[in-house]
Amino acid sequence: MRVILDINVVLSGLFWHGPPHTLLNRVRDGTLTLVTSPALLAELAEVIERPKFDAILVRSHTSRERSLAEIQELAEVITPEPLPMPVCRDADDDAVLACALAAQADLIVSGDADLLTLQEYQGIRIVDAATAMHLIEQQK
Repeated sequence: MRVILDINVVLSGLFWHGPPHTLLNRVRDGTLTLVTSPALLAELAEVIERPKFDAILVRSHTSRERSLAEIQELAEVITPEPLPMPVCRDADDDAVLACALAAQADLIVSGDADLLTLQEYQGIRIVDAATAMHLIEQQK
């Protein structure tokens, strides 16, 4: 299953336990294929630089660089075309949708209310991490 993990899910998966962490573990074990884009990686790099992650990184015994490198190693990185017209009010959300389209993703996983409100985009379901885990377990 090809999945797009929104940046909020990636960060939660890297630094906390719960469904986002389990999703990243499914990527690590090859159950899921994580697909991302340079735009999403740039957003991840920008967000992880925020001071609120200083203590989290120390507690997690890792660094910003290692966290970014892990996602780059785990993911298939593609360069999608921008959407022809904006769909969301946040351009970062449109980058998620563009990546999903280009990747022919099965699922977009996000904690972002603007994306979740869409429920699907051009046949690609948009769900939160807990729902994604439920769907993945059903496919076994």
